Order: sequence, then structure tokens, then C-alpha cells
Amino acid sequence: MRALGRHVLAEFYGCPFEVLNDLKKVESMMIKAALEAGAEVREFVFHKFSPQGVSGVVVISESHLAIHTWPELGYAAVDVFTCGEKVNPWDACNYLADCFQTSNMDAKEIERGTDVLVPQAAC
Repeated sequence: MRALGRHVLAEFYGCPFEVLNDLKKVESMMIKAALEAGAEVREFVFHKFSPQGVSGVVVISESHLAIHTWPELGYAAVDVFTCGEKVNPWDACNYLADCFQTSNMDAKEIERGTDVLVPQAAC
């Protein structure tokens, strides 16, 4: 049975504080990652925390990209969830790993909606 979507859960380690703590940089990189993967961006919202950290989401026609950063730890948690055949979540994830200058990435892919019965064409 086919999955409805692919969800990459990534952890970025060893990222520079100044990159993880810059709202505009994080926002720009997340939007560009969606576009690099071939997604259609619908909306986005990002928030800067005090004293540090950024969270945000990019809503795409194919699902979403989300991030939360801990600049003081050099760490970011990233989700890239895509549906359909057009967008590869790994393209966005690898693009972000480069942008965030991560020294180590731990990532895994989860297939979503594998138990949903998808109607098959009549024989």
C-alpha cells in the first residue's frame, strides 16, 4: 500500500548561534528550502523568542516545513512533511542542513497514512 506522505524528522547539531537566532535568516532559508524542493509556498509564520530562539512554519500545498531552534545549544529541530510525488522532502532537508552549517545531522523518514485505504480504479 502506498503512503499518503513522507515526513522527514531532522535534528541539526553544531549550528552557529548567530544563524539559529536570526529570525529573518531562518525564515528566508525555510522558504527557500521549500522552493528548492519544488513545493508551492502558501503561507508562513515565524516567531523570535526572548532571550533567544526561533520557531516557524512554512505551509506548502504539499503540507509543511517547521522548525524550532535552540541557539544556545547550536541545535535545531526540523520537520519536512510532503504529500504527493512532486516534492522530495530530502531536498529541502539537505538544503537546510547546508544553510544552517550543521556539523551533524540525524534524520529519519516516516511514511504517513500507510493504513488509509486508497480507492483503486475499477477493473
